[in-house]
Amino acid sequence: MSVSSERNSSERNGAVQPEATAQEIYDAGMVVRREVLGDAHVDRANAGKDSFTEDYQDMITRIAWGGIWTRPGLSRQMRSAVTLTALVAHGHWEELAMHVRAALNNGLSRDEIKEILLQTAIYCSVPSANSAFKTAQKVFAEIDANSPN
Repeated sequence: MSVSSERNSSERNGAVQPEATAQEIYDAGMVVRREVLGDAHVDRANAGKDSFTEDYQDMITRIAWGGIWTRPGLSRQMRSAVTLTALVAHGHWEELAMHVRAALNNGLSRDEIKEILLQTAIYCSVPSANSAFKTAQKVFAEIDANSPN
């Protein structure tokens, strides 16, 4: 492999490098997971771990957050837009609420989230978008109620 293609591989693959250990990928994933979802959410998820869910939490931190979210090919805003759309398409409303908050953390505005949800009305269905708007509206109301004026 040439130096150029080696460098492109490193730039393209985020935390998942040939020499990276599982712990390094996990650690990089945990950094991104905390930045995107917030410490409170991640702390709650980790506090709820038990012998049944521990492997799952490890997997999503390593694979989703360490393997995908650390990749530089898309901005965090774009990753949030894709994630919101996928969650609407599959009707995962609780997860959508979490990722509406994450999208705000990633720098999307409420207006940009609204535009993403309008787009989902066309490609995912109006009933799905209706539920998504209600979910986002509830998240925004909770944020507004908890923010200092």
